[in-house]
Amino acid sequence: MKTFLARTGVLFTAGLLGACGGGNGGGDPASARLAPELRMTVTATEDFPGSWGSVGAYERVTGTIAGEVDPKDPKNAVIQDLALAPVNARGMVEYSADFVMLKPKDMSKASGVLRYDAPNRGNILTYLNPTATPGDAEYLERGYVMLYSAWQGDVPKSNPNRLTVTVPVAKNPDGSPITGPYRAELVPNAPAASMSLPGGVFNGSMIPYAPASLDNTLPGYSLTRRANETDARIAIPAGDWKFADCNTTDKPFPGTPDGGKVCLRGGFDPKYLYELVYVAKDPKVMGVGLAALRDTVSFFRSKAKDSAGNANPLAGRIVHTLGQGTSQSGNAMKTFLHLGFNQSLDGGRVFDGMFAHVAARQTNINTRFAVPGGGGGVRTDHTAFGQTAPRALAADYVDPLTGRKGGVMTRCAASDTCPKFFLGLSGTEFWQLQGSPVLTDAYGFRDLEQPANARIYYYASTQHGGPGGTASISYAPANTVYPRGTVVHFNDTFRALFVALEDWVVRGTTPPASQVPKIADGTLVRPEQLAFPAMRGLSWPVAGGGSAPIPEFAYRGLYNGYSVLDFGPQYRPEDESGIATQLPPFYTGRDYAIMVPNVDAQTGLTTSGIRSVEARVPTGTSLEFNYVATPGIVDLANLAGSYIPFHRTEAERNAAGDGRPSLESLYGSQAGYLTRVREAADALVAERFLLPRDRDRIVQQAAANPVLP
Repeated sequence: MKTFLARTGVLFTAGLLGACGGGNGGGDPASARLAPELRMTVTATEDFPGSWGSVGAYERVTGTIAGEVDPKDPKNAVIQDLALAPVNARGMVEYSADFVMLKPKDMSKASGVLRYDAPNRGNILTYLNPTATPGDAEYLERGYVMLYSAWQGDVPKSNPNRLTVTVPVAKNPDGSPITGPYRAELVPNAPAASMSLPGGVFNGSMIPYAPASLDNTLPGYSLTRRANETDARIAIPAGDWKFADCNTTDKPFPGTPDGGKVCLRGGFDPKYLYELVYVAKDPKVMGVGLAALRDTVSFFRSKAKDSAGNANPLAGRIVHTLGQGTSQSGNAMKTFLHLGFNQSLDGGRVFDGMFAHVAARQTNINTRFAVPGGGGGVRTDHTAFGQTAPRALAADYVDPLTGRKGGVMTRCAASDTCPKFFLGLSGTEFWQLQGSPVLTDAYGFRDLEQPANARIYYYASTQHGGPGGTASISYAPANTVYPRGTVVHFNDTFRALFVALEDWVVRGTTPPASQVPKIADGTLVRPEQLAFPAMRGLSWPVAGGGSAPIPEFAYRGLYNGYSVLDFGPQYRPEDESGIATQLPPFYTGRDYAIMVPNVDAQTGLTTSGIRSVEARVPTGTSLEFNYVATPGIVDLANLAGSYIPFHRTEAERNAAGDGRPSLESLYGSQAGYLTRVREAADALVAERFLLPRDRDRIVQQAAANPVLP
């Protein structure tokens, strides 16, 4: 079963929009222009706990980069509304970005590799805690300089643990506010009298766009509800909702006027998905964040000092740069590449290597009223921004559904600035985040040939994130149909692949070939072609003690579709840029084929990709999807997989009628299980998909956690 888009929408005419357009790309010749300035301010330098191999001690440097973007430089012309941003006395658009750096205290011991990790919605995901995930010490022991700097302009500064970038607000030429259509989805987890903007499962904690007016009776304002994405929208009368803060006691409906919240008479019901459309004001020039990232990395890579004469703490020590982003920030790195920002202002490469990890799509950062923190699901954010940019990598790709030319690498190929590129995909990316169009033609008839500078790695039988292992599995039968999580994970695989990317960039060592499911060999198929074994007669622990029976597995074939959407004539879908004048977008009746990895008929595990130790020596079936258990809601559990264990003995398996092998039949004894674990781990090391230190830890953990007598 796939979801289809609602055909209804509110059409906004150009008259509601104010001024439009991106940077002009024209103006004075480069020789006559001032050079943009960049100033670094270091606010703290602290010892970083621990000692890291022969590199020794690290220190953490915290600060800001205050920079300028030249609106007349053709390299910035793609930035939406840059020509409408305020400029300083030098004619430059200003930004300020937070950064954090981990560097060896003795830079003579640095390896020459700068690794940039893009924050995810402002959050640093790794390395600020010396007791981080086992194995992550690998990077510090290799002498990396680790850099984290902000790129997303709607991250609130109220959270001190997030990195933020301040970008300008676009104005009409006469200085008046720009207004235009904006849409938000409000998805309550529990009954609530009011909900905060911007709403959504993924974007809810970001800074919202203020409504142009709190009068919700004006044209262009509407609130609807529906149970599922495919259901018809039911309009809620304007008299029953307000831009306001309210509750059921001291501030009942209509509440206190507040442009950042919506108050609903009778409250928001978690049974429904609410969609708010309104006229917003003051769009941020969000694409400036990509220019800030470009110029920040370029500065730390190659400049001796900043515009004020402050010394670059890395000056002369960086030879190679590697960029990485995970999930939303991995999508942002692909967008950075696609929009041409891997070309520095001096014409060179910003990143020599790039790893977009569990990142099937791109990030909406370059539209008017951009929503970089949005996600995607069957029931929510299904038609939000982020659904139109190309998935295919090749520079010469042609999309047969739309006739649009170009892939992610078109611009970098033209400027000869493409990096060595890794794309990592978990199973969630196929089921929930529309991952297969990077691998196949639009119809799902043939496998695509990938660029020579790219590798794609599918992490078999995994969900979008999580530590893996049976300890990571949770079960709340009221929330998900099956135990939530996958024992199979990709954390160890990612580390080994990142080292392979370093080897490719620094030493020219060819990395392992792409590991992906394929149409040609039957490992990539249409969802209705899957056939799972019987899985029944099992239970799993639940919170609070005891256990609950796991329902017999019933495959529903539910996946997130990917359609050709029309956001109006001022939107540039091939660049995920421009101005949306039609919200919700119009469904054109054209859909991309969604393919999924095939599964083994005996175990239910997938048969292609990089199969980690937990997949090669399984204790149960890790499924790449799960289903919401709420009655009336048709949805995949958000970014989650399922785990259904094997029966321990053949007698138990036969009594239950389970179609999969038992642990007893697979391994015989704990000793047999450990032998298989060692063999699998050794094989993965030989294949360069596992580091030796991770192999040793996996074997030790298997010995400490017996699965059989």
